[in-house]
Amino acid sequence: MQGTLGEAGAYPSTIGISKADGDAFVAAIAAGTPQTAEIFIELHSVTTYNVVAETLGGDHENVVHLGGHSDSVSEGPGINDNGSGSIGILEVALHLTKFRTNNAVRFSWWAAEEEGLLGAIAWVEAQPQAELDKIKVYLNFDMIASPNYVYAIYDGDGSAFNVTGPAGSAQAEHLFEDYFRNIAKVATVPSDFDGRSDYGPFLEAGVACGGLFTGAEGLKTAEEAVLFGGEAGMAYDVNYHGKGDDVKNCNGTAFEVNTKAIAHAVAVLGKSTAVLDAPLKRRGGVQARAKGVKPQRVGGKFTY
Repeated sequence: MQGTLGEAGAYPSTIGISKADGDAFVAAIAAGTPQTAEIFIELHSVTTYNVVAETLGGDHENVVHLGGHSDSVSEGPGINDNGSGSIGILEVALHLTKFRTNNAVRFSWWAAEEEGLLGAIAWVEAQPQAELDKIKVYLNFDMIASPNYVYAIYDGDGSAFNVTGPAGSAQAEHLFEDYFRNIAKVATVPSDFDGRSDYGPFLEAGVACGGLFTGAEGLKTAEEAVLFGGEAGMAYDVNYHGKGDDVKNCNGTAFEVNTKAIAHAVAVLGKSTAVLDAPLKRRGGVQARAKGVKPQRVGGKFTY
């Protein structure tokens, strides 16, 4: 089991056990058999690093910031979670060396996301407000190649999950919606800002946020199977936080489509971030919404 308590706080000592072990304890207690346990805790201090790179050219007072976490859980290789997002933004960064942008573009690979967003939190907290104000938008890419994927866009305008991001977040969502609808010509669904990835510290700091996601341990619905293919009632990633999260676990089509969407966002925003300040135009939402599919939050990184 791999879990986090969220941001730092005055928590009591907390551990987790598997559901099977928990069920055994509950059954024994219900049968009237007292249960005891001995807990041995080992504390390890580990030094890890964020990697942050920024274009030499472009307006450094007007930064387009992309990021994804570079760590994985100890139980698995972490190729979808989050090798996919890490490699996706690296691929875009490599191609960007052939071009000039009007605005500076920053790429970040965050450490210790799986331990509670520690790398991103540390970076954001270390920035003076004047530096955070230079970030026009932060775009997060965490798990963009799930085997039983959906194309999910963070719900910046709050129309699906009633949590609106800071000014510019709605426009970032619509920028991705337009790409998937008009260029990639595939359906999309919204994903909520539930704070489980590295955009969380940026949201709290008032920075506009957006990003893409293909699903984790949540179950694909029948409506999503119609939109995207795959198997309804199965997890978006059956190997989420598991040893099976290797290269074979990733869906190449989802990875390619999402990486091209990242490149499109960089091309548009690298030229001008005016779209982030433009009035919103209601266009009927994404294709899934037009079909009358209603989102529901049932735990996990994404449900619909």
